[in-house]
Amino acid sequence: MSTWAPSGALAANIEITAISVRCGDVIQIGGQPCRVADLVQLPAGAKRLFFESGEVLTMHARSRLIALRLTRKW
Repeated sequence: MSTWAPSGALAANIEITAISVRCGDVIQIGGQPCRVADLVQLPAGAKRLFFESGEVLTMHARSRLIALRLTRKW
């Protein structure tokens, strides 16, 4: 995972669901920060998350996680 952050970016902890998760979100799993590299829509509102490190996680429609999201400050 890259430690570089664009200038003018703000980091915020937000609650995400399968609907709101985005590529680039950083989710801490087992104490390790994992950045979402790709998403695949699954049946019944679930999504399969592929991380930069190679791990895979399936978020079900009712799953709720805390993620770090970088937002640009204009």
